[in-house]
Amino acid sequence: MLKIAFHPIYKHELPKGHRFPMDKYDLLPQQLIYEGTCTEENFFEPKIPNNKHFFSVHDPEYFFNLLNITLSQKEARKIGFPLSEVLVAREMIIADGTIKASKFALKNGIAMNIAGGTHHAFSSHGEAFCMLNDQAIGARYLQQKGFAKKILIVDLDVHQGNGTAEIFKKDASVFTFSMHGKSNYPFIKETSDLDIALKNNTKDNEYLSILKNILPKIINKEKPDFIYYLCGVDVLETDKLGKLSLSVTGCKERDQFVLQTCRDFNIPVMCSMGGGYSPDIKVIVDAHANTFRLAQEIYF
Repeated sequence: MLKIAFHPIYKHELPKGHRFPMDKYDLLPQQLIYEGTCTEENFFEPKIPNNKHFFSVHDPEYFFNLLNITLSQKEARKIGFPLSEVLVAREMIIADGTIKASKFALKNGIAMNIAGGTHHAFSSHGEAFCMLNDQAIGARYLQQKGFAKKILIVDLDVHQGNGTAEIFKKDASVFTFSMHGKSNYPFIKETSDLDIALKNNTKDNEYLSILKNILPKIINKEKPDFIYYLCGVDVLETDKLGKLSLSVTGCKERDQFVLQTCRDFNIPVMCSMGGGYSPDIKVIVDAHANTFRLAQEIYF
């Protein structure tokens, strides 16, 4: 059975004037249930995990300053929205969702987190709406528990996974692959194990040709025993913050290729949803829902 992390706190409202679209976290599970892709049984509710899971990735001083809301004004500005105890708890719960979904993926081949993909969180600071790096935390959990040795992170959000790249820059046990918009945030990029920076307005055919050529080669060379997939839909042509030009159909074909490749190689995959900022919330929800529809079709 497909297991999906969701908690009501995911849809916590931000103060007015902040662009981060929280509505999708409420609407997406509703849509999946309404259309029959999922039932209530598919969803599980994560909790705030033990702090030790964060220390495997994040500097303790940064973590406790975040937890106690004692970051400097400069540090808080980098994150991009006013900090609160609820927002920090939300980030911790998202990380637990990814940890638990990783365990479900080991059992079932795939699992999902309605939220997550907080790839701009560095080891010692947060950026761009990201405070704690959920997939990095999940990767370390699997390794420390002996559930995986070599991990591949496939980051196909429109923005480079700069925090993830920094966290694992000296660690050969985690291969970081980011395929993103060249001129999108972050404007100063970190160095992933493999970065593919795409020019503005890259469309379906070029994007998919590059991805289909490179991903099997990475897997054959690195031989990961677990994959994290960050499947942001901010690659869409309609996205307000992205500079690529994929159609909803092209984005779906991207997800289909990644999930089918993981299935064909028999490598468990855990998916975090990442970004999506199209003006029409229906477009965002439909593009994200395609990932869940494909997971059900390919694996179950």
